[in-house]
Amino acid sequence: QVQFVESGVGLVQPGGSLRLSCSASGIPFRLYTTGWYRQDSGNERELVAHMNSLGATMYADSVKGRFTVSRDNDKNTLYLQMNNLKPEDTAVYYCNFFPKSPDLYWGQGTKVTVSP
Repeated sequence: QVQFVESGVGLVQPGGSLRLSCSASGIPFRLYTTGWYRQDSGNERELVAHMNSLGATMYADSVKGRFTVSRDNDKNTLYLQMNNLKPEDTAVYYCNFFPKSPDLYWGQGTKVTVSP
């Protein structure tokens, strides 16, 4: 079964940086649109950013200018570089296809905590 796997969990102070990684065996990211999502306590999962097969990216207004999606096609890995982190960025981060994200493809996510 296909499952996305996220890594890069960390605790960081406001203004700090963190890079998350996403991988999925058998899924060539270069051929699909894939996205980063996040979910904090008590809220629904939201789309943070996505990248299509051509490498074009889109970002939510809340992270524009601070987060950057990149992809290493040789390693078949998707990245999310997060800079100038804010407490409101605290959440569990996931990756999956966009716009269709099959339920069984969700991984465990990676926890990001931004706190002084």
